[in-house]
Amino acid sequence: MRKQITEPKQAAADERQDRLVPEQLGQRIRQHRLAAGFTLAQISERSGFGKGYLSRIENGKKVPPIGTLARIADVLGIEASSMLSSEDKAAPWRGVSVVRRTEKRPTVMGGSAFGYDYFAVTNATEGRALQPFVFSFPAEVDKFVFFQHDGEELIHVLSGRIEWQVGTEKYMLEPGDTIHFDSRIPHKGHSLSGPATALVVMYSPAGLGANLA
Repeated sequence: MRKQITEPKQAAADERQDRLVPEQLGQRIRQHRLAAGFTLAQISERSGFGKGYLSRIENGKKVPPIGTLARIADVLGIEASSMLSSEDKAAPWRGVSVVRRTEKRPTVMGGSAFGYDYFAVTNATEGRALQPFVFSFPAEVDKFVFFQHDGEELIHVLSGRIEWQVGTEKYMLEPGDTIHFDSRIPHKGHSLSGPATALVVMYSPAGLGANLA
């Protein structure tokens, strides 16, 4: 009986996800880079990521975590969420964005031990200061890998239990808990007990449309 109840729920969740394979995400990043007139070498210099690593992302060999995607987006002068939508679906910010629970969300599936699954929860992909996502956290992460990027980050736990580390401090977060921190401080997190999801809101002070020097 449990199986009969669970399967429809899972099917409904899958229907709301438009899974992005690494190749699709890489193609979109390349398209934005070319449209902005940047070479891989220039993105590498401005973002701090190696040219080879960026090339693997564009070729679909690596799945970038959201911090990496955000840093690349800052260099290009766009929001990270704009890379999750196809060009014909991109929507400018007009003061209000409503996304229904039944709408499909382009979802980046984590492809590494420290890669989270994530999707944007707004349709507006241009002209916003806040970038909201829903994350699914892995149970295991590479203990040597941390993320950091300009701005601030807020995490509100929706389900499961998460251990989140900022600098040397570790925090155990449960549903309803919220952590807000300076994202320039190295940070990472993982699930403590099975699947865990959280609303993650990022803010970059670089300004929309402003390339890094």
